[in-house]
Amino acid sequence: MDVRQLLENTLPGLGYELVDCELTPGGGIRVFMDKQGGVTVEDCVSVSNHMTRLFMVENIDYSRLEVSSPGLDRPLKKEADFVRFAGQLAKLRTRLPVDGQKKFTGRLIGVENGVLSLEVEGRMVAIELTNIDKARLEPEF
Repeated sequence: MDVRQLLENTLPGLGYELVDCELTPGGGIRVFMDKQGGVTVEDCVSVSNHMTRLFMVENIDYSRLEVSSPGLDRPLKKEADFVRFAGQLAKLRTRLPVDGQKKFTGRLIGVENGVLSLEVEGRMVAIELTNIDKARLEPEF
């Protein structure tokens, strides 16, 4: 079974959202998860123990398992992420230029019909979600 699919099926039942999953050189698996109110060390330990047993049952071979929160600069991967974090500051890079640029820092306004509205320095920029190469929240202190 695909590791990502297994995580997507398992984590919600434990009360977590899969943010991202990476396979590391040497056969390791890195899991980034989130939940309302944030992820604690105890959450990571609990999920790590659960996934270790599950991977054994599913016969998934790995050398190392890392489970953590996505951090303050959480990646935005799905449309639901852009909706959930509306009003927050984000940095993103597009695949193709939009208004002559590929890198943006601005406030997430919302998503409609697959198009993100981003407020950048007082102006609105419309970016198709399919054109976003990489996006992360920008922590504000």
